[in-house]
Amino acid sequence: MKLPNPVDYAVPAFVLLVLAEMLVAWARDRKRYEPKDTLVSLALGTGSTVAGVLTGGFAYALAVWFWQFRLFDLGYAWYWFVLAFVIDDLAYYVFHRMAHRVRWFWASHVIHHSSQHYNLSTALRQTWTGFFSLSFLFRLPLVVIGFPPEMLLFVGGINLIYQFWIHTEVIGLMPRWFEAVMNTPSHHRVHHATNPRYLDTNYAGVFIVWDRLFGTFTPERDDERPRYGIVKNLGSFNLLWAAFHEWVGIARDMWAAPGLRAKLGYLVMPPGWSHDGSRDTSETIKARWAETQQRGE
Repeated sequence: MKLPNPVDYAVPAFVLLVLAEMLVAWARDRKRYEPKDTLVSLALGTGSTVAGVLTGGFAYALAVWFWQFRLFDLGYAWYWFVLAFVIDDLAYYVFHRMAHRVRWFWASHVIHHSSQHYNLSTALRQTWTGFFSLSFLFRLPLVVIGFPPEMLLFVGGINLIYQFWIHTEVIGLMPRWFEAVMNTPSHHRVHHATNPRYLDTNYAGVFIVWDRLFGTFTPERDDERPRYGIVKNLGSFNLLWAAFHEWVGIARDMWAAPGLRAKLGYLVMPPGWSHDGSRDTSETIKARWAETQQRGE
């Protein structure tokens, strides 16, 4: 079955919503948008779209090849779309968590977190190297189960559209029932924050229940406003540096590492890991913060 790409239809709405949020920011708090930062986000989004066009065909062909080994013949009934959407979101949770815990995947995903501002343009700040980092592998098990590749592309597009609107500070809390089940701007602000309390939490795409179920949920607090960016911010608006800086860092670390085990560690261990323990990971940052909390500092 030929299904449309829902993202293609959503792009005009993305543009209009970014412009509308800019107007709100202009009236309320102009610091929410920084022109150079926004331009970098838009350029990264454009580059990501181009990269997707260039590599998407191969990823789709691979999915079709795997589909011949499917365990079940699932059709296109509406309930299979619903089930595919839910399971695909779980697969996204697994990928997203790994993207923060394995440096190889983080090198591609870090682009999305590299802005020190949090607005709708940040949602468009997407990777150019997703295919290179093999992120598409996380959805192949769904193909083997029997969900048609076209269906997965469709529900994946809906998932991506949903995640756009949660990149904002304009919206506060949603109704309690919605906050309990769905990912919201409040939950996702926490995910983008570099505060030790908030690091590496709220990985959800659409359903925050995955984080609640697997112990990675942290609520936003009124007494601790999120600080955005990455632990070591870029320090420039250089587009190419934003797109490739972590890959450069991996190459440098592997070149200088003393042995094979250390070299592999810079690929598969968490961001911030070092063979001599001289750097901070999110765990060490959070542990040090927890100690200060216990001492009442």
